[in-house]
Amino acid sequence: MEENKTPEQVRGDKKTARRRQFRKIRNITIIVVVVGFAAFFAIRFYYPFGKGVKTGELRDMVYKGVIFKTNEGRLIQSGFHTTPEKGVESNEFVFSVVDKVVADTLMRMGGYVVELRYKEYFGALPWRGFSKYIVYEVLSATPSRVSPGSTPPMFEQPQPGVE
Repeated sequence: MEENKTPEQVRGDKKTARRRQFRKIRNITIIVVVVGFAAFFAIRFYYPFGKGVKTGELRDMVYKGVIFKTNEGRLIQSGFHTTPEKGVESNEFVFSVVDKVVADTLMRMGGYVVELRYKEYFGALPWRGFSKYIVYEVLSATPSRVSPGSTPPMFEQPQPGVE
């Protein structure tokens, strides 16, 4: 039957074959790009590349946000570091909390020395919090030497009759 085809029909078959090949390559390229983007997104935002424990005095814990309400906290760690803009400042660990129970527990521990277990991600998601550090467990909590509402030891009045 191919012997009876006109030159226009033969050219049309070649064009159709090229179109099919182009569509196949285009579809494979689209699938590879979509799968690559999905893998990048999953690794960047859902794969924890680090886990650890931080200890320090809980400075504050807040529930904030306009569209996505998240729990955010700051922990003051021992030691200092310098920055050109601000000079000497204390080490601060900024974190987010996803678990409501852990967030409520930390809300009541302002000024306590806490030991927190966290996961570190490559990036932050708006519904998970502003930080790439996500605290998921409170290991221990002890009142700091100077807790809010107490008198620091250097300002305590001596008790009469006690030496």
